[in-house]
Amino acid sequence: MGEVTLAWTGDRLQFVGQTGYGDAILVGGNIEGPGAKPSDLLPLSLAACTAYDVVEILRKQRQGLRELRVVISFEQDPDPPWTFRSIHLRFVLIGSVQEHKARRAVELAESKHCSVAATLRPVVRLTHDVELHDAS
Repeated sequence: MGEVTLAWTGDRLQFVGQTGYGDAILVGGNIEGPGAKPSDLLPLSLAACTAYDVVEILRKQRQGLRELRVVISFEQDPDPPWTFRSIHLRFVLIGSVQEHKARRAVELAESKHCSVAATLRPVVRLTHDVELHDAS
């Protein structure tokens, strides 16, 4: 079983999260101070979980991935509790990567490997696309 912690800093609406690896993450409740907006962490977690697996899959396939960026767009209800309705991930891959391998890596990562995607999929519409750029 995993465990992470979150502690209020005592200042405004700021918290410090402690990851399972022992790293600190600053979380802010509004624009008063630095830190991640709590609701941004959900789509970021989905992107990070999926991107991690994409990099691993392409590495094992000996693809020349040099950069990976994920642009995340999402829709939430306009009223509280602002439920997420859809999250779209656009994977921007830079390097010498075969298109069919890139698309397959993203598909596998999202549909079979990412625990965040598996958790969200029953209640949030998840979509993605892939954009390739040769690094030469």
